[in-house]
Amino acid sequence: MKIATHAGTKAILEKYGLTAKKSLGQNFLIDQHVLGKIIRAADISPDDTVLEVGPGLGGLTQALSEKAGKVLAVELDKRLIEVLGDIFFDTNNVEIVHSDILDFTIPDNIKKVAANLPYYVTTPILMHLLENYQLETITIMVQKEVAQRMAAEPGTKAYGALSLAVRYHAKAEVAAYVPPNSFMPRPQVGSAVVHLTVHQSPPVDVDKKALFANIKAGFGKRRKTLVNGLFSAEIYPFTKEELGEKLKSCGFSENVRGEQLNLEEWAKITKFLTQR
Repeated sequence: MKIATHAGTKAILEKYGLTAKKSLGQNFLIDQHVLGKIIRAADISPDDTVLEVGPGLGGLTQALSEKAGKVLAVELDKRLIEVLGDIFFDTNNVEIVHSDILDFTIPDNIKKVAANLPYYVTTPILMHLLENYQLETITIMVQKEVAQRMAAEPGTKAYGALSLAVRYHAKAEVAAYVPPNSFMPRPQVGSAVVHLTVHQSPPVDVDKKALFANIKAGFGKRRKTLVNGLFSAEIYPFTKEELGEKLKSCGFSENVRGEQLNLEEWAKITKFLTQR
């Protein structure tokens, strides 16, 4: 039985007397066409041990197990551990672990992640994975607007601090857009599949803490110029006029705004402002 279908999901929920937990952001994928897009974007092979975050009822787990050498599925909801254990009891390449992914130590041999992430914790989970592990790819289903922010280019409405945080760690591409009727229960928002190819080293050589302190200040109020943002944040012991002069010395207009700058330009400004 295919789990990620309306009939398959309904049968499991009824068998175990379950309903989706709103508090955990549970929406179960019931669209095989979308599932195929996730699998293709993740580019899984029999040589891969894949980490799945939040397997839910196991729809994606089932598809991953048909492609990967092994699937390690980490589930927070204790109710679903028994269900997943029953479903995959005779599937030799699936291991189910009961844990919060933020507390779980990912084995070193895992280089690929695939997940249908709860939307309310998408960013914390993603940044935890990017900042703490040497992964190769991450393929995740997220809220449509968040996906667009992850992959946004400078100067666009969606571009912001998240775009730069993701770009520091990986190249993000939207692989597919997913309508609400692909889930049970149906969410109030559209979704998207994002594929991230993780950098093996940062694309810019700059103090990371200083870089993201500047970025946070620059996007604190989008309508402010970068000078005003930096001045309000009180990061540097400079007057507003001095900050403007320093930006001009660095090759930028004193009226430049944070959303106009790419990662390399942010790094250039950070290096200039922090030099002794």
